[in-house]
Formats: sequence, C-alpha cells, structure tokens
Amino acid sequence: MTTQKPNILWYCTDQQRFDTIGALGNSHAQTPTIDALVKGGTAFTHTYCQSPICTPSRTSFMTGLYPTRAHNTRNGNESFKGHPPLISKLVAEAGYHCGLIGKFHLQSSGKRTEPRLDDGFTFWKFSHAPRDDWKEGHDYANWVKAKGGDLDAMRESEERVSAEFHQTTWATERALEFLDEAQAIDKPWMLNINPYDPHPPFIPPKEYADKFDPKNMPGPHFRESDLAAQAKLAPVDFQTEALTPKERGAKKLQALYYAMIALIDDQLARIIQRLDETGERENTIIIFTSDHGESLGDHGLLLKGCRFYDGLVRVPLIFNCPDSIAANVQSDALVELLDMSATILDFAGIELPEYFQGMSLRPILSGDAPTDYHRDSIRSEYFDALAKEFCNGNASFATMYRTKKYKLVVYHRNGLGELFNLETDPNEFENLWDDPVSAEIKNRLILESFNDHVMKTTDVGSRRIAPM
Repeated sequence: MTTQKPNILWYCTDQQRFDTIGALGNSHAQTPTIDALVKGGTAFTHTYCQSPICTPSRTSFMTGLYPTRAHNTRNGNESFKGHPPLISKLVAEAGYHCGLIGKFHLQSSGKRTEPRLDDGFTFWKFSHAPRDDWKEGHDYANWVKAKGGDLDAMRESEERVSAEFHQTTWATERALEFLDEAQAIDKPWMLNINPYDPHPPFIPPKEYADKFDPKNMPGPHFRESDLAAQAKLAPVDFQTEALTPKERGAKKLQALYYAMIALIDDQLARIIQRLDETGERENTIIIFTSDHGESLGDHGLLLKGCRFYDGLVRVPLIFNCPDSIAANVQSDALVELLDMSATILDFAGIELPEYFQGMSLRPILSGDAPTDYHRDSIRSEYFDALAKEFCNGNASFATMYRTKKYKLVVYHRNGLGELFNLETDPNEFENLWDDPVSAEIKNRLILESFNDHVMKTTDVGSRRIAPM
C-alpha cells in the first residue's frame, strides 16, 4: 500500500443509466474498458443520484449537500451564490492540481458560457454541449474549428459528427494534455472529465451507430398499463408524453444510446493507457459514474423530468485502483452520489466538513466493511426544476424515498404518489399507492420520508458555540 496521496481520475458521463455496462449484466452493451474497471475494482450497483436532472444533481455531488439544502434545485438558473466550498476547491486546497474538462452545469449556459465559480480548477477546458452556440469560451467548438471542421454542418450530415471531431474525443485529447502537464508538477492531481454523451440528441458517429442493430435490442421496460399510469401523472413536469415502444421507435433509440456509450468506452481506454505508460495507474483512483439516468422508453417515457424510476435516478458508480481498491467486488448496498463525493475527500486526506451529508465508501472499497450495507435509505428530489414562465405554470415538487425493499414517490402539489415493492416488482409496474392492503406501509414510509426531508434539508444556521 502506498502512503502518498493518490491521483484521482473522475469520469462523469451525462445521462447514463445504471444498466448499460457489459460486466454488470447488459449483454447488448459494448464496454470492454468499463468492464475491466468493474472486474479490477468495486462497483456499487444500487447508486442513486440526488435529482433526476443535471444542475441539482451536479450541485449536490459538488457540494456534499442535497439540492434543496444547497439552494440550487433547477436547470437554467442564473447564478449559484452562497454555497459551501465545492469539493474541487477543498481538494485543491489540500495540495492537488485540479482540472475540469467538459460540462460543469452548476449554473445555466443558456446564451452564455457558464460563469466560473471559486472552483479550485487550474486546468479548465469547458464544453457545456457539443454545439457551436457560444461566441467565446467554448473550448470544444474552438478545437473543432482549429481542426478545420464545421460542427453545425457535421451534426446535420448523414455521417453525423465523426469520432475524430466528436466532443468525447475532444475530452480525451484535453485529458491527455492535462496528464502531460501534471507530469511536470510535483503534486497529486484530480481530473474531472465530463463528456456530454450519452445525453440526447441520440446522434453517435455513424461508424458507431452501425455497430448496433435495433432489431437486436431488448427494448424498454413497458406494459400497456403504463399509458394510463402516466396519463394520471400528466400534471407533473416531464419532457415527453408517454408512447408505446413502437410509436417511440424505442429500439432504434436504444441502439443509438449504446453506440454513444461505446465511443465513451473507446476514448476512456486511451486515457487509461496513458496512465499505464507513465506508471501512474498504480496510484490513481479511477471513478466512473454519471450525473443521472435516461428513461429510454421505460414506462412509455423518453428523456427526463419529475419521475424517479430506476432508469432515471440509478447510475453507474465504479472505483478502480490496483493499489487500494478491492477487486472484482459488486456491492448492492444503497449508495448516494453524495457518498462518492465524501469518498473523494477521504482519499484526498480531507476531513469531512460538519455540514457534509455524504458518507465515505472507503471502508467497503478497502475490504474493511461488509459490501451489502451502507445506508438505510436513499433520497432524491425534484423541486420546481423549471421556472413557471418556462413550463406553462407547471412547476413540480417531488421527493423519492427508497429503502432496500420499497420505493416511495410523493408528488407534493398534486396529491399523487407512487409506491413500489422492489423485491416483487423490480421494474416498477405495480403502483401500490392506492392499494388498501399497502396503506399501512405507505403511511409509515411517508412519515419516514418526511422526517428524512426535515433532517436533510433544513439549514440550522451557524455552529453553536454557547448554551444560550
């Protein structure tokens, strides 16, 4: 075991479901690089994000607070003020050379590049999305232009954006640049890579799309009863209406989605290869995760919004380091992305701040704790994610409370809810909310979730220094 602080390579994709990795049970995915991380490390198979959309989820794991506690609950926000130090700032203050590549999204990038915060990153290569919508400050678009490409034209072409010009490839090129820079600096480093894929639009390079035949895809989790269930939830904000898989063209979308992940896998391999070549692999913690999931046709839905089905809120979380992470371990413990954040601070030698709401996973990763338990319950939330002027007054407020056996969702403004027994109904088809037989468990879970909400979202102010 090494005594020096480890490097941290933190790869966070955008909108990638938990069930998209070959070594974790998806025979349709092509993910040999990620599979190797799973087999050589520890994968947490029941990891949940703290919101099913980008900004509150990313805010949560960058601050160590639930989104409502951090006061940053919606996409499209103008600013993010008064927050605690970001974990990247804490890691930088602990002596790390820190870099960010790609998306950040703690504030809106609408009609502007995202303003910098006091984030601790000295290497900053920004790309909110693989478009050319920003006059300045968008490193990816500038890179494409420098290579002689026209991003707008390529996006509309039959071939789409080739792997050569793709944002995922740009992220790798910038990562290799960072690693070269870090070699000359006598410091441990943390690199946070945030490609936009497999976020919609579902437009992988044609060369990757051709590797996946829609006819061979398994299709989404869907029953005809989903249409009525989603009609009942129509007052609650979501980006799409429910359609059957055939109407949606769900298998085609699934194939394109897997193609985008295959490109990610190939590009991640290049970064890991560089770590092997420079001898840094042994002392580098590799973390692979995503900010939230994607409906991908499940229950008739596409994209994201105020729902909490596993496809939307359950994400990959893999840790790998030959020197300090247990190998070939799959933990089914309940985990939150806040716990990933706490683990990063732990590996960086930083004592968790008093306010921090995540719990380090390091005892499980080191083999010093059982792999089947970390938390009693999980919390995820969606609070007024869109300002009323942008969603026809249909602002939504909801929380999910998940135990090992049950998932409870309360849609606070509508008197609606969902209750699933995940032991007997893992794909969440049988809503027990109105089931008289389940009334007692529903009421108990509502009380538990309310208490959980009060404890985790109430800011009690500054620390107490005297009895009165």
